[in-house]
Amino acid sequence: MSMYKKVDTSLNFVEREKEVVEYWNENHVFEDSVKMNEGKEEFSFYDGPPTANGKPHIGHILTRVMKDIVPRYQTMKGKHVLRKAGWDTHGLPVELEVEKKLGFDHKTEIEAYGIEPFINECKKSVWQYTTEWKNMSDRVGYWCDMDNPYVTYHDDYIESEWWALKKIHEKGLLYKGHKIVPYCPRCGTALSSHEVAQGYKDVKQTTVFVKFKVKGEENKYILAWTTTPWTLPSNVALCMNPSSDYAEIETEAGGEHYILAEALVKSVFGEEGYRLVSVKKGKEYEYTEYEPLYPYGKEKFRFREKAYYVTCDDYVTLSDGTGVVHTATAFGEDDYRVGRKYGLPVVQLIDEEGKFPEGCDFLTGKAAQAADPFVIKDLKARGLLLKTQEIVHSYPFCWRCDTPLIYYARSSWFIKVTAVKDRLIAANRSVNWMPDTIKEGRMGNFLENVIDWGLSRDRYWGTPLPVWVCPDCGEIEVIGSKAELKEKCGAPDTIELHRPYVDGLTCACPKCGGTMKRTPEVIDCWFDSGSMPFAQYHYPFENKALFDETFPADFISEAVDQTRGWFYTLLVISTILFGKAPFKNCIVLGHVNDKNGVKMSKHKGNVVDPWSVLDKQGADAVRWYFYTSSAPWLPSRFYEEAVSEAQRKYMGTLWNTYAFFVLYAEIDGYNPSKYDLKTCALSVMDRWILSKLNTLIARVDKGLAAYEITDCARALQDFCDVLSNWYVRRGRERYWGKEMTKDKAAAYTTLYTVLVTLAKLTAPFTPFIAEQMYQNLVPAFYPKAEKSVHMCAFPQSDLSFVDEKLERGMDEVLDVVVLGRAARNTGNLKTRQPLAEMVVVAEGREKLSDELKGIVLDELNIKKYKEAEDAGAFITYRLKPQLKTLGPKYGAKLGAIRAFLQNCDGANVVAAVKEGSFKTVLDGTEVELTAEDLLISTESAEGYVSASEGGVTVALDTALTKELVEEGVERELISKIQTMRKDAGFEVTDRIRVFYRADGNVVAVLKSRGGAIAKIVLADELCEGEAEGFTKEWELNGAKAAITVVKV
Repeated sequence: MSMYKKVDTSLNFVEREKEVVEYWNENHVFEDSVKMNEGKEEFSFYDGPPTANGKPHIGHILTRVMKDIVPRYQTMKGKHVLRKAGWDTHGLPVELEVEKKLGFDHKTEIEAYGIEPFINECKKSVWQYTTEWKNMSDRVGYWCDMDNPYVTYHDDYIESEWWALKKIHEKGLLYKGHKIVPYCPRCGTALSSHEVAQGYKDVKQTTVFVKFKVKGEENKYILAWTTTPWTLPSNVALCMNPSSDYAEIETEAGGEHYILAEALVKSVFGEEGYRLVSVKKGKEYEYTEYEPLYPYGKEKFRFREKAYYVTCDDYVTLSDGTGVVHTATAFGEDDYRVGRKYGLPVVQLIDEEGKFPEGCDFLTGKAAQAADPFVIKDLKARGLLLKTQEIVHSYPFCWRCDTPLIYYARSSWFIKVTAVKDRLIAANRSVNWMPDTIKEGRMGNFLENVIDWGLSRDRYWGTPLPVWVCPDCGEIEVIGSKAELKEKCGAPDTIELHRPYVDGLTCACPKCGGTMKRTPEVIDCWFDSGSMPFAQYHYPFENKALFDETFPADFISEAVDQTRGWFYTLLVISTILFGKAPFKNCIVLGHVNDKNGVKMSKHKGNVVDPWSVLDKQGADAVRWYFYTSSAPWLPSRFYEEAVSEAQRKYMGTLWNTYAFFVLYAEIDGYNPSKYDLKTCALSVMDRWILSKLNTLIARVDKGLAAYEITDCARALQDFCDVLSNWYVRRGRERYWGKEMTKDKAAAYTTLYTVLVTLAKLTAPFTPFIAEQMYQNLVPAFYPKAEKSVHMCAFPQSDLSFVDEKLERGMDEVLDVVVLGRAARNTGNLKTRQPLAEMVVVAEGREKLSDELKGIVLDELNIKKYKEAEDAGAFITYRLKPQLKTLGPKYGAKLGAIRAFLQNCDGANVVAAVKEGSFKTVLDGTEVELTAEDLLISTESAEGYVSASEGGVTVALDTALTKELVEEGVERELISKIQTMRKDAGFEVTDRIRVFYRADGNVVAVLKSRGGAIAKIVLADELCEGEAEGFTKEWELNGAKAAITVVKV
C-alpha cells in the first residue's frame, strides 16, 4: 500500500484546485477554522459589500485575494476572525437595471407603474449574480461567511441606520438646506461629493465669448466667457474681481467697445486691431446694468428682485476667459453664493429631467448640454457672440449611468460634515494607511476640503429617510427604531422599512399638535455601506458585546476609488457616532490594467474575464501574481503570460521539489513520524537550509503582521529558488542508495520538515497548493494532525536552528560559485570537466570553513581550493576613460588621462576607486577619478581563466592531465546515460544493462571506470557491443559513442 499519493508533475493546477474546494466544502474547513478560535483574541476584519446585481470582474479578484491573505494568517496565529460577507443592495444601480428591464426611460414612469411592484422587482434584481459571486469567491479561495451575510435592504440593517440618523440629528448635524448640488437628470437625483469624485472624464467642449450690451450705451459690451452656453438663458448677473484691472477697448474694424480684464485682452483680441480707452478696477463697474440676453427667466419666474447688473467677488480669477463670469444662480455654488449676497433671483430654466421647460421658445424640450449649439447659433445670429473656443477639461459624469451632471439648485437633506472636520482629520491620521501617502494625500486633501454630505435622494429603492416634518410649524422628528415607529405612528409589527410602506405613516407634532408626514426621500446608498460596522450586527438593538469586540476593525482593504467612497463614509459615520476611525489598518489597492498599463474598459476591448484565467492557470497562480508583481497599491499590469511566469517561478519550483521528495520517499518507505530532526546526523547543507528556513519564518511572520505582503511573498520565492536549485540539486545523490543510511534519513527528514513548514508558510498566499502538499505529507503519518493546513498554527522560528554565520558563509559560497561558473564559460570549460585547482581572492570577506570550501569544489568540479591576498597575479585590469563623465570635467586633458590609464597600475587604480576615488597629477593639474569615470575590463593571467566582482576574484587553473580528462569523460557518460533512462521512460528504480560502441578515450574510460559508472546509473553490467533497446549516438570530447540502454 502506498504511503504517499503519486504527484502529477504537470503545472495544470486547475483540476487539483477544484478538488481542494470540494474537500473544504465537504469538511466545513472554513467554518471550523473560525470556530476553533472562539473565545481567543479577536482580529476584526470588515468585508466591503459588493453590489450583487453586477458581475464580478478581474479587479474583484485582486480585492478578494488581498483581503483573504490577512484573515488566513491571523487565524493561523490563533486569533478569532469573523469574516461576515455583505451585499450592497440599495441604490440607483439596482433601479437602473430594473428600469432597463421594464423599458423605462425616466423615474416618472416608475410612479405610474407603482412603487411597490417596482421595489419588488429591485429585490429580485439584487440577487441576479450571487451564484457567480459565490463561485468566484470559492474558486479564488476567498473565505467569508456567505451563508449568513449582512444585507443592506434587510429591516434589521435599516433599523440600525435609522438609529444612527437619529443620533446624528440629536447632535445637531442633520439639516435641510437649499444648495447647488451635482444632479443627474437621467437618474433624477442629486449626488454627494464623494460620488462625484468617482466620475470625472476629460471632455471636449465649445466655450463662448458673449457680448452683454451695457444698458444705455451704444456699441459698448461687457465681454464674458462661459463653458456652459446652456446656462446663459438663466443668466441674472455678471461678476468681476473687485481688485483687478478691467480695460475698455475700442476695435478698429467696427468701433465696438468691450470691457474685460486688462490682463486677458491680448489672449482674446491679439496684439493689434484695437485701442485702449480706459482702465478701471472691477469695483468701479459694480452695479453697472446691462440688457438681458433672454426674456424667459423674467417671463417664467416673474421675479421682483433687481437683476442684470455687475457684481463683484474674489472667486473670479484671471487665469483664462475674460475675467468676467456670467452668473446663473441656479447652476453653480459660487453663482448661488454671490446671488445670496446681492439678493439676486434664482432663475432655473432646466427642469428635473434636465430639459428646458415650456415657454423657452426654440429651447423648449431640449436637454441642457444638447442645447449648446442652438444657443450658440442664436447668439451669433443676434450679433452677441464674439467667438467660440474648443477646450478639453475634466467634467463630472454620473458614476452610475454615465450621464453628464449638471449643478442644480435643490432642497436636500445634509449631514453637517464640515462641523466635524477637525475630528475627521484626527481620525484619519490615526489610521495606518498603506501606502502612507493616502493619509495626507488623497484622503487628507479630500477631508481638508470636505463639504456637507448631501444625504437624500429623490428615488424609491433605498433606506427611507426617517424624518417626519410638521407642515404647520416646521418641527422635525427623526424616528430611530421600529418600536418608536410603532409607538408614534401606529405602524404594524409586520411593517417593512421601505417605500411605499412607510410613506403614509403620520404622527402628531409634539410642538403644535399638527400632523407630521415623512419626507419622501431615501438616503444615499453610501450611507448603507458606511454603516456596516454596526448595522451588520443590528447594533444597538442586539449583539452589543460582539460589536464592542469587533469595532474598530483591525483591517480593511479595497481599491483606491473607495478612498472617497466606502473608506470616506465609514470614517464620517463612525467619527460622528463613536468618536474614532472605524478601522486601524487599510491597504488601498491599485487598479488592474492590461499588459500595456491601459485601464481595462469594455469599449477598448481589453477587459479580462476572470474565469478565462482561473480556468486556465488556476487561482493560486493569479493570487501569487498579484502578491509579487508589485506593491498592492500600485497599478498592476495583468496578462496571461505574466501570470504564467509568476506560477512557474514559484509554484512550479515548489511543486517540483515536493514531487521529488514524494517520489523518493515512496520508494524508500520513508515515515516521518519515525524520525526526530534534532537527533539526525545533519550535513552542513541540512543545517544551512534549516537555518535559512527559520530565518524565513521570522521574516514572513513579522512581515505579514505588518501587512508587508509583497516583500514576504518575494522572500518565499527566493527561498524556494535556493531550496530547489541549490539544496535539493546538490543533495540528489543522497536519496539514491538502497539502504536508509543516517545521511539519507537526515536528508529526508530535513526536506520533509522544510516542505511541511513551507506548506504552512505559503498557506495564506497560495491556499490550494498548500493544502495539497499538507494532505499528502501529514495526516497519513500523524493521525491527530489538523484536518487542514489552514487550521494549523503558523510556524514559529526555532532559534536553535538559526546559524547566521553559516548563512553568511553560504552566501559567500554562492558568490564564489557564480564567479567560478563565469570563469568556466569564459574558458569554454564544461562543468563536467574536472580541474586541478582554483584560487580565490576575497577582499574583506570572511574566510570559508573547510566544509564550505568542499561544497564549492564539489559544485565547480575542482580538486583543490587555494586562497590568495592579491588578485593581481591572476587578473590584469585594462582601463579606458568614460568620455561622458570625464569630458565635461577635464576636456583638453582627456588625451593625457587616456595615456595614463594605458600605462598605470590598473589594480592599484581599481582598488582606489572601489574605496572612493583615485587622484593623480597630469601636466600640473590634479585629476580625480571615480568608478563612474572608468571603463574597466579584465584579462586572465597565462594558464588561468578568471572572473571578478564585488571584491571577489576566482581564478581557475586550466591545465588538464590525462586523469582529469578521463574523469571528465566519465561524468559526461553518466550524464548521457541518465538522460537516456529518462527519455526511454524508465522509472528511477529500474535496473538496466548498458551496451556501447565507442572510439577514442571513451572506450578506455568505460573499461577502466565502468564499475563506478554502473553503480550510479543502476546498471547491472556495461558491455561492449549492440543490443535491442533504446539507442542514441553521442559525441564526447571529439570521440563518438553509440549507447544502448535495456531495462532488466
